Amino acid sequence: MAAAAASTGRFPIQNPAPPSGTVFSDSDASSGSGGEEAAGRRTALEDSIFAAYLQISGRSAPDLSKIRSFLASASGRGPYVACLICLERVRPSDPVWSCSSGCYALFHLLCIQSWANQSSHRPPSATQPAAASTDWPCPKCRLSYPRTLIPRSYLCFCGKVEDPPADPWILPHSCGEVCGRPLSGNCGHQCLLLCHPGPCPPCPKHVSARCFCGSREDVRRCAQKHFSCKQPCPKPLPCRTHRCPERCHEGPCPPCRVRGTYRCACGKTEEERECSERGFRCERPCDGMLSCGKHKCDRGCHAGPCGNCPLQGRRTCPCGKKEYRGVSCDANVPACGSTCEKMLSCKIHQCPERCHRGPCVETCRTVVVKSCRCGSLKKEVPCYQELVCERKCQRVRDCGRHACRRRCCGGDCLPCPEICGRKLRCSNHKCPSPCHRGACAPCPVMVSISCSCGETHFEVPCGTEKSQKPPKCPKPCHISRLCIHASECRPHKCHYGACPPCRMICGDKLRCGHNCKERCHGPVPPPIPEFTLKPKKKKVNQHIEYITGSPCPPCQEVVWISCFGQHVGEERPMVCSNKRQFTCQNLCGNLLSCGNHYCTKPCHVLKSQQLKLDRHERCNKEQALVPLDAESGLAESCEECFLPCEKVRKPSCSHPCPLPCHSDDCPPCKVLVKRSCHCGAMVHVFECIYYNSLSDKEQQRVRSCGGPCHRKLSNCPHLCSETCHPGQCPSIDQCLKKVTVRCACNNLKKEWLCQDVQKEYRNAGRDPRDVPRSQFGVGLLPCSVNCPNKVRVVESELQLRKTSEAKSPVVEVSNVPKRRKRRERVQETRQASKFQAIKQTVWRFLLFILISAMIIASAYYGYKGLFWLSDWMNEIEERRLRQRFPRA
Repeated sequence: MAAAAASTGRFPIQNPAPPSGTVFSDSDASSGSGGEEAAGRRTALEDSIFAAYLQISGRSAPDLSKIRSFLASASGRGPYVACLICLERVRPSDPVWSCSSGCYALFHLLCIQSWANQSSHRPPSATQPAAASTDWPCPKCRLSYPRTLIPRSYLCFCGKVEDPPADPWILPHSCGEVCGRPLSGNCGHQCLLLCHPGPCPPCPKHVSARCFCGSREDVRRCAQKHFSCKQPCPKPLPCRTHRCPERCHEGPCPPCRVRGTYRCACGKTEEERECSERGFRCERPCDGMLSCGKHKCDRGCHAGPCGNCPLQGRRTCPCGKKEYRGVSCDANVPACGSTCEKMLSCKIHQCPERCHRGPCVETCRTVVVKSCRCGSLKKEVPCYQELVCERKCQRVRDCGRHACRRRCCGGDCLPCPEICGRKLRCSNHKCPSPCHRGACAPCPVMVSISCSCGETHFEVPCGTEKSQKPPKCPKPCHISRLCIHASECRPHKCHYGACPPCRMICGDKLRCGHNCKERCHGPVPPPIPEFTLKPKKKKVNQHIEYITGSPCPPCQEVVWISCFGQHVGEERPMVCSNKRQFTCQNLCGNLLSCGNHYCTKPCHVLKSQQLKLDRHERCNKEQALVPLDAESGLAESCEECFLPCEKVRKPSCSHPCPLPCHSDDCPPCKVLVKRSCHCGAMVHVFECIYYNSLSDKEQQRVRSCGGPCHRKLSNCPHLCSETCHPGQCPSIDQCLKKVTVRCACNNLKKEWLCQDVQKEYRNAGRDPRDVPRSQFGVGLLPCSVNCPNKVRVVESELQLRKTSEAKSPVVEVSNVPKRRKRRERVQETRQASKFQAIKQTVWRFLLFILISAMIIASAYYGYKGLFWLSDWMNEIEERRLRQRFPRA
């Protein structure tokens, strides 16, 4: 298993990431009481480890923050650590090895042993010495370890205890003792923490130290003993002319930057330069004379004398075999004439030319027998020419995968130039290193996993991100809500996916007037894409629009709805969205169009209520206005009033209104009214409206005929002599007409005034009104002597008159209207003739025969038609059968 795990190794990371880069996000961390208990144990563990350090430092310095992260990872109570070789979780009970000199990363002991053995057994290459090929690198930071440091046992973090026991009360992989490792900086102090992972903290002890410039002494922590006093540096600069312009600083003082005018080394050129660059050389030649006085100095700008001439002293021929003495420096030395014999560039043969000036030939042309590099071919070739055969090397290179394939290889096969290209354990990348033996190094890529807003993130090795979940970000979500409660909703934390739905009550005003009491269903912002490290290419450019809100549901408020007729006491509770007006058991009772009577139909929908009912429909279904009578047939008008008008006319009259029952005022009465004059002599005809609109006094005036009254006075048989007037005649007791007054036997007569006659009757104790007209004035005179005889003759005449009247027929005259009498006379004169009676009888007989013939003919042809229809249907059925089943 260790070999398999090591075969999936990865390349190193050039810049080692902090330990948090290898930390996994543990989404299953305990919460509630379990989380609080774990947090309490972790705090107690950290306090016990840092106790000695904090006792000296006196504070929780930020120096411990990095160690705290290592503690949380190693303890297994926080985010866990993955082995970069096998990519499996490092559990508290697993034997581990820590890179104590570099990145302090944890690896399984078996994994790092396999890794080190495979790395140290690689054959040496041309670019790597044999000693270095036995070293093995840390899989993460690539720090080299010698082969002797391959871990053989499981040690604690401080390296003092082998196979540390698993104790739940101390840190895993720790011995629980004081670390004791030397602290960084070679201060001579040791780590005071308990055995811990990661680097040791800075030394917390206090020592007396001086600042960088040495002008101030102070007591400081040992790790911070190198400090600056912030005062100007008192040290002189290398020019020995100016002082350092910087404040107290670490290291040597910077070069002097003071500018000035300086001469070059030869003194010919003068330039403005910085003080640190004042010793410079110009581009001019020296042109000075050497010590011989014959040759010029060929050096450039320099200080001091030009020196001796190189041609003075001992001189030889060009090949160096013959020496000449006493020759001046300006004379040419002759060649000796012998063979040059200087060693050529091949370092094997000598120059065959005669002594000559100048360099020898560059290429050795001596023919020699040479072998090729691989030894398979021998041939005579010029010495300068390299012999190479055409044979290709079949040896396998140090990678163990590819053949050398180099022409005439001498056995020192070059390193494989191919790229490894094998898929790494992460399954995302290929090995970018040159082809090699053994397992590939771990994938150097660190994958950053962040929250949606990018504020919270952590890095994990490539390949381990598949099991990761995004970190829990405490920042608020940056997406603002689109509903009406955006300013009221409580902000939620950063997340992936859709935002949580709004939990507030909608509260929108419905069309019915009530407020929506459902949960908010307004528009929803576009969801954040779900967490994924590899988005699909098809969805990269996909733009997710926001989700529109759904309309408010039907109103569920309970309201009281009246019937169609709006009758009091007939309301019913209904749901607002399903409210419907209904028919109650009462009569309609609505005022008819006449305005006088009420509808007697059962409760029904009025056409005048149609718009109101349709408004209820829109509240429920949000539909357009549909005429109710066309939709449901409920709307109907109240009954029509066919009664005659019963209103009292104004001005009042006895005639009924000719119009049917109506609501407005009756028209003026145009009926002609007959009114006799006061005396009854003539009849006036007036329009009813005209006559009734007159006052009583005017009515009396217009009824007067203007003639004599001619009414009989009540106390006498005479007529009124006044002009036609209303009321009682004024001359009823002062009648001045003359009356013939007689005696009882009518023999004596006299003419008296009528008023005197009335007085005489009253004196006699009789009422004048009781006296018949024919007897008025009779008997008022006393009879004379001759009166009895005349009385007898008068009585006999009266007797004869009575008998004659008794014999004549008596015709009774009844009080019958004139129109009726006229109608009766017409009926009596209309007599039907005999021809007309016969004609009527014949017409009735012919009509009876015609009706009988029509009934007989219709019965006959109907019977025949049924048979014809049956035959036609049978023929159609036969045709259909022939078409469906044709004969063969």
